[in-house]
Amino acid sequence: MEASVEQLVFVRDDEYTVARMSAEDVPGFVAAGRALAGVQPGETLRLTGEWEDHPRYGRRLTVTSCERVVPATVHAIRAYLGSGLVRGIGPRLAHAIVDHFGVDTLKIIDTEPERLTEVINIGPTRQSQIVQAWRDQKAIAELMTLLAGYGVSPLLAAKVYQVFGAEAADVLTRDPYRLIGKVRGVAFATADRIALRSGVPERSPQRLKAAVVDRLETAAGASGHCFLPLPALVAATAELTGQDPALIRQTIDALTTERRVVVEGSPGHPGRLAVYAKELHSREQALAANLARLCRAPSTLRMRAYREDPSLHEDQRAAVTMALTSTVSIITGGPGCGKSHTVRAVAATVRAMGGTVTLTAPTGKAAKRLSELTGLPAMTVHRMLAQQEEPDDGTLFQQTPTRADLIVVDEASMLDLHLAVRLTAAIPDGTHLLFVGDSDQLPSIGPGSVLTDLLRVPEIPRIQLTHVFRQAEDSGIIRAAHQIRAGAVPPLPGRGGFWFEELDDPLEVARRVVHLATEAIPRKQNIPPDRVQVLCPMRKGATGTVEIGRMLQERLNPPREGVAEHWSGATVYREGDRVMPIRNNYDKGVFNGETGVVTAVVPHERLLEVRTDDGKTVRYGFDELDELTHAYAISVHRSQGSEYPFVVAPIVAEAGGVMLRRSLLYTLVTRARSWVVLVGTRDALETAVRRVGPPRNTGLARRLEASLHAPAR
Repeated sequence: MEASVEQLVFVRDDEYTVARMSAEDVPGFVAAGRALAGVQPGETLRLTGEWEDHPRYGRRLTVTSCERVVPATVHAIRAYLGSGLVRGIGPRLAHAIVDHFGVDTLKIIDTEPERLTEVINIGPTRQSQIVQAWRDQKAIAELMTLLAGYGVSPLLAAKVYQVFGAEAADVLTRDPYRLIGKVRGVAFATADRIALRSGVPERSPQRLKAAVVDRLETAAGASGHCFLPLPALVAATAELTGQDPALIRQTIDALTTERRVVVEGSPGHPGRLAVYAKELHSREQALAANLARLCRAPSTLRMRAYREDPSLHEDQRAAVTMALTSTVSIITGGPGCGKSHTVRAVAATVRAMGGTVTLTAPTGKAAKRLSELTGLPAMTVHRMLAQQEEPDDGTLFQQTPTRADLIVVDEASMLDLHLAVRLTAAIPDGTHLLFVGDSDQLPSIGPGSVLTDLLRVPEIPRIQLTHVFRQAEDSGIIRAAHQIRAGAVPPLPGRGGFWFEELDDPLEVARRVVHLATEAIPRKQNIPPDRVQVLCPMRKGATGTVEIGRMLQERLNPPREGVAEHWSGATVYREGDRVMPIRNNYDKGVFNGETGVVTAVVPHERLLEVRTDDGKTVRYGFDELDELTHAYAISVHRSQGSEYPFVVAPIVAEAGGVMLRRSLLYTLVTRARSWVVLVGTRDALETAVRRVGPPRNTGLARRLEASLHAPAR
């Protein structure tokens, strides 16, 4: 039968799709099946399947195959154009166009597009936009068919087209390995499936090179490694491709000759070789050189006698002296040890001496928190770097911020290799650079472990604040955090802001977490639910961010009549949803870890609007939604630099509990200001406290030591 898609009801991660549809003989029915993956409201489909009785939807069509067809009736054409599939045409304009051209509408858009200007409200500019959008939609539909033929998810079509445009089909058929690293969601396995079905030999140099590069990129993205030991890389690539290790070694040699990878001595392992992707090798070298330059440079800070603050603890006073006398230095310490108060004292001293100070942090929330704790203006590192070229208007900072006498980087454990290189390259000689952080927290999301590596270089001055102040000692959260940090399980079930609820079944744990976050805590504390943040150690599974986030969305922002929504893969975005960017977008001025609310979903413009927590309105096209994620439940990693009044988190050993480790639990607990409630098993909690994660493969410490010992140029 042929039918039009009216509304998507549900999409699972495995692409199983439920949709409301309408056909000429069956005015309204529900269809379901994985064959519907990627369909959108407004499309006309030729369906094959079987009718069945469903307890919720009644008579339902279980679809076994689905083919897109050109709408042939006036009603279907009007629904297609008014659905938002063709950017720039909304329901009202769709009616006007179809009223004018009738059943020939799509043929005219395709073959005589200049005639669109016959319709009122369509001038040359809008006509051009509609034609381009029509062509884009046709190309994406063709890509979906092509991908389905390769046994690959058709949901990738829009992403592939966004990256490669008109050459997308040619890339798929001739060199699908180009998709890796460029199209989000495409790893080696997907590209390899297309290539092998296209006839690429399993021993093809093109295939093996792509596999080696993929293993390096996966190690950087998933585990934060800057390099892999040669034997590990050979073994991983051989397993991925099913080819002989000797052939993989030859492939690495070829990539080295092509300067796509760099092979050098492995740090800390004489006689062993390390393999870097060229970009990460260059950035690690550049960061070491930048830091060595800053360490060697004579200070431009005009030192004069200053009065020590008697309210500071002795190690805080030592930290102030260190920051004033060393051009690169580090302050570390756990919660309640006075890091922010020390930063405030350092900044006040510099300003009292006539100097200038810039306070920064890697994320907007961390910068805002730093400003609140110190009482001084703070900005993100990204904004500071942007203002290097476009100085502030003077209302916040009186000088180009990278040229301050002292630059403080708070939450320095979040600095990855990429951001650290940009930061240090922008700082002029003589400026003091002070890193402040907690080395026991999780490392950065991106590759590298910058703060940990700097602490391994003896030549860089550092002070660890260890004294826990009395007001902090009264916090159950801070007590529990320091016990976890020391490798001890806090007394259970806890007290004074730290609480543990024991449940075994992961499904029950998820339901309890949702109840606590949406009902129990808001009712007990008389607060709105948006003051409670759910943090999860993992993304997948019954207690992961995806499933718990979906449950929270259904509870807090369910589908409602008149509230616009859009499905992007298995994720539905509605007005009122809490969201966060998962990628830095310098054009939009949004950065990983910020949060906001969806204020509008505009199908005919194929975009949604987000108002960030700092009041900025940002637009995301429907083809850019892989840059967003819901913020109902977020990973512990993405919570770094943020603080929430109340935190609820599942702690279970799902999937072997591979993410359960001390740094994750410690970071999780320290995100809460008033209460943190953990729900799960004692075994999982004990595993998290006991397990120390493996170090990242980096060479920064060795390079920096070598640079500092080398003769100055």
